[in-house]
Amino acid sequence: MTPNPPAPSGLGQHLLAFWRAQPGEARLLLGMCGLFLLIFFLPVGQPRFDNAVLEGLSLVRWYAREHVILCLLPAFVIAGAMAVYISQGAVMKHLGPQAPKPLAFTVASVAGTLLAVCSCTVLPLFGGIYRRGAGLGAAIAFLYAGPAINVMAIVVTAKVLGAEMGIARALGAIGFALVIGAAMHLLYRREEAARATRDARGFGEEDDGHPLGDVVALFGLMVGILVFANWAPADSGAWMLIHAWKWPVTALLAALLGWLLVVRWHWSPRPLLLIAALIALVAVAAPAWPELAMVIGIAGLMLQASRENDAGREWVGQSWDFTKQIMPLLLGGVLIAGLLLGRPGHEGLIPASWVVAAVGDNSLASTLLAALLGAFMYFSTLTEVPIVEGLLGAGMGKGPALAILLAGPALSLPNMLVIRTVLGTEKTLVYCALVVVMATLSGYLYGQLM
Repeated sequence: MTPNPPAPSGLGQHLLAFWRAQPGEARLLLGMCGLFLLIFFLPVGQPRFDNAVLEGLSLVRWYAREHVILCLLPAFVIAGAMAVYISQGAVMKHLGPQAPKPLAFTVASVAGTLLAVCSCTVLPLFGGIYRRGAGLGAAIAFLYAGPAINVMAIVVTAKVLGAEMGIARALGAIGFALVIGAAMHLLYRREEAARATRDARGFGEEDDGHPLGDVVALFGLMVGILVFANWAPADSGAWMLIHAWKWPVTALLAALLGWLLVVRWHWSPRPLLLIAALIALVAVAAPAWPELAMVIGIAGLMLQASRENDAGREWVGQSWDFTKQIMPLLLGGVLIAGLLLGRPGHEGLIPASWVVAAVGDNSLASTLLAALLGAFMYFSTLTEVPIVEGLLGAGMGKGPALAILLAGPALSLPNMLVIRTVLGTEKTLVYCALVVVMATLSGYLYGQLM
């Protein structure tokens, strides 16, 4: 007979009693002690650590300047409008758990593809359609397709890294959106069926009274503003021509949005005319700061929406809910990513030489490591191409390079943190694992063939 373990005595007994009596306070004490020890032993003064801190802060500053105002703020506004103006019945019909899967996945993939946004900008839109009733598989297909199946990125990849790499990336990304969406649906089909029944009881076919054409026009114009305001330069005639005209096109779309709100949505014209005048004044006085014009436009739109009617006030409230939920996680995740991996062309805590040495061949281990690194790094639209080009020049194998191109744009550490708040820890881990595993297998196969 195995003897019972001796009961803790002395200090151990008191600590165990405290933990059982007040577990919440005990966890708080443990966390505070851990944080104190971390701060106490910070290697401040070590060149690599100090440089990594500067890299993390530099990446956050760059992200705030380049992505928050022009990318995320419009995305929050669009996501808030989704929660108010897109009928639950329409989402359930085309993207819901009971919708025909070929239709749902095709609609979600095409809608995500048209956005051509980074892994963080797509998050508010993903959260909007999922909370509105979209099935898990369709929402995941949309989440992956937005940053991964980017026509401009595919073209630039083929031009810079070779046609075979561009074709492999295009085929892999399209296949990933469909396969990962289907896998998530199958893994959680019972939970999704229960969710569909619950949503059908709770919502039905309601809408806010606006004709379908007006709703489509509203979202089409807002998405157009988001896409053209963030159109990245590329070494190609057609793309460069669009980039040269991006701001006039954005201004035209914004003017059409104002016209739609006045003529079809019956908003008061005077405030919108005042907003347009302020935007025009800022555009003329400070053409190098388009972000200022965007802030004025979004702030004015939200202020006027809150004064128009109940639906407008709900639009503002939903947009704010997305902002306060997502923004802190994104900025914190970008800071950690910069601390660990640095900015493109710069090093964080993890030396670049380690990365190149670890992915210098087309083995399965190298490809898996490349997929993992790509999943945690943050890539803005098109930046993954020059990064991979530099890594290939430094000795990276082609298989690991494709793995980064398939996993990197669709995932990042800040992206994972936000997805967890929408789907929960388990589904987030499963989704990330599917992306990494498929990127690894695709990259490995490509590396062996090439």
